[in-house]
Amino acid sequence: MNLVKKVLNKFNGLHYRQEYLCLAKESFNQPLNVYLLQHNHIITDITNLHLFVGYCPLIFALPNIALPENIQLVFSNRHLQPNEIFTQKDAIALLKLSRIKQQAAETDTIGYYTGTKGTHKLQAYFYQLVGSVTNRLYNKKPGNVFLKGNLYKQVQIAYAIPRTIALITVSDGNYFNVFPTDLHGQAGAGHYIISLRTGGKACEQVEAAGRLLISDMDCATYKTVYGSGKNHMQPLKPKEQFAFGYQTSESFQWPLPEGTLSYKELTLLDTFTHGVHKILLFKIVYSHQPVTPLTGTLAHIHNTYATWRYKKGMEGNYLLR
Repeated sequence: MNLVKKVLNKFNGLHYRQEYLCLAKESFNQPLNVYLLQHNHIITDITNLHLFVGYCPLIFALPNIALPENIQLVFSNRHLQPNEIFTQKDAIALLKLSRIKQQAAETDTIGYYTGTKGTHKLQAYFYQLVGSVTNRLYNKKPGNVFLKGNLYKQVQIAYAIPRTIALITVSDGNYFNVFPTDLHGQAGAGHYIISLRTGGKACEQVEAAGRLLISDMDCATYKTVYGSGKNHMQPLKPKEQFAFGYQTSESFQWPLPEGTLSYKELTLLDTFTHGVHKILLFKIVYSHQPVTPLTGTLAHIHNTYATWRYKKGMEGNYLLR
């Protein structure tokens, strides 16, 4: 590591070494809430309604909510009520977005919004400046998606909400691939959205198969799940080369990854490309849910938000790799 990078790392204000910190989603205390803001009034809580499906550019999907072309979101550690007048002290972060697409699928309507500007108080201005310089100097690497300008802040804000890291299983009937995603979520009662990198083997495999299985994973598998990231650029392989358990899925009869807590079987309906992302809309064929509520679903947050929590004296159930 050269001297300039050492100095920047020393003065970046971050408490944790890793950029993303894994955790058990259900036991993560005092998470932020996300609110829709219009005309300086809180409209509704969309913490569990929005889907984060793109980071270059930032893309949120909002199913079955009537919204204008331009929206603003408030990320807050306070519980705000509909019609409450917004004040700046209520916001840990603000995110402006503009609609890029509307999609209809049976009874569900999905609006896709891209980030236009993000501001946050997760770090002091000096530390944000150091982080921006570090990003500009050292994150332009082959194979790495560079987050230019304000996009870097937008992504930090998006990952201030725990994002579930799921495993995707895809097969051609004989061979398999298994790889992680955190850009996904259920859209309405019968549909599911997943975003994959354009040009990647994983995306090509999913489109060719026209179906996949997505599994919520036990947080104890965090090292294995993170380690499978390389499979995004790997060919299909015999199932013996993956950490499958003994159970199979309901409809496809595909093996389930070890550590699966719940899963969904999906068939592909539609796709579109925006930025580096291929956004894939699926129909849910089968949804498996355990008898008891989940307690240890694997998710992660950004170091910037984790450091903010640390400085506020808030506990973190982090799983450091």
